[in-house]
Amino acid sequence: MTPDVAAATGYDLERVRRDFPILSEEVHGRPVAYLDNAASAQKPLAVLDAMDRIHRTGYSNIHRAVHEFAQRATDAYETARRRMAAFLGADSHEEVVFLRGATEALNLVASCLGRHVLRAGDEVLLTGMEHHSNIVPWQMACEAAGARVVAAPVTERGELDLDAFRGLLGDRTRIVSVVHVSNTMGTVNPVAEIARLARERGAFVCVDGAQAAPHRPIRVDELGCDFYAVSGHKMYGPSGIGVLWGRRRLLEAIPPYQGGGDMIRSVRFSGTTYADPPAKFEAGTPHITGPAGLAAAADYLEDLGFDAVAAHEEALRALAEELLLQIPGVRILGTAPGKAAVVSFLVDGVHPHDLGTILDHEGVAVRAGHHCTQPLMERFGVPATTRASFGLYNTRAEVERLAAGVRTAIGVFRG
Repeated sequence: MTPDVAAATGYDLERVRRDFPILSEEVHGRPVAYLDNAASAQKPLAVLDAMDRIHRTGYSNIHRAVHEFAQRATDAYETARRRMAAFLGADSHEEVVFLRGATEALNLVASCLGRHVLRAGDEVLLTGMEHHSNIVPWQMACEAAGARVVAAPVTERGELDLDAFRGLLGDRTRIVSVVHVSNTMGTVNPVAEIARLARERGAFVCVDGAQAAPHRPIRVDELGCDFYAVSGHKMYGPSGIGVLWGRRRLLEAIPPYQGGGDMIRSVRFSGTTYADPPAKFEAGTPHITGPAGLAAAADYLEDLGFDAVAAHEEALRALAEELLLQIPGVRILGTAPGKAAVVSFLVDGVHPHDLGTILDHEGVAVRAGHHCTQPLMERFGVPATTRASFGLYNTRAEVERLAAGVRTAIGVFRG
């Protein structure tokens, strides 16, 4: 963050960095520059401490016993549910389902809503920039129902072609499922407008919010969607925990995702009656400490302030694109205005995997590959890109190291 931005926002980057002990590690003898936050972000002490506290002072299975440890663990779990309801702008904590992450949440919606509404000849409308976790589950649901997946195209700048999207919304469109923020390009989709258009056609709307939650406040009450999925590990929380928010009436209407303990009201061999949501979708022993860590991550983000975080990340993204575009042969994939702090790029004559390896030896961690968006790669005619994704603890010096590492790689491969 530049000094003037820091002064305007009161953003204390050095204090933030002290909250993340892993940032003091070295990689290949160099200080780590962790620029792979879109894949998984690091965890602040507040998150680590929240989970450790339960392990040390009150760990037990939840909802199943009357002893003190069970009560402490259950209280922490349900307090976290209320915290995440507030974080997402939900009307009720009973609309918040804890799952392993956004992938499981999207699978749940595809499976359960799909069984509830999809029939032969129906359509599920996606976009061309979706992550595989918002493509494959819908393909599976459509195959089971005899329906089909349709994808709205992406423009050369990496934006959703909204006119084409409108044209694809038809009488057989039952479900629209879209990514809020592209994990590959950083494009921010107009979710509220998409939801409005879908509702006019009577379609349900599901949103993959995994990449949005770390960067911007989420208000499901304003977005107009029916389901919203979040992953903890993207937003500086634990891995293996996430949230599905769903409208209460829909959670009541759709069938359960899995069967097992704690999602039932009564079980007999003659038949089973299910618990009310959200328990209906939380079969088995959950990630007991994960929700507490996720709630701590939500607190951490809101305490820093999304405006301050966004200003910091935008300054880093702008600097990265400026420095990279000064290097001959660099092309950036995705140039939509207002994009999030993600820069995917190609370097003439250097394969992304080779570039990623050289950057690693310079202490710079990036992602190299198709980023689980193979249809998007195909649309742009490339097999893979190198992706640098910035977070609330990254620095200008780390961005400069990224650009220097790219120049080093070019020197190796171009002689």
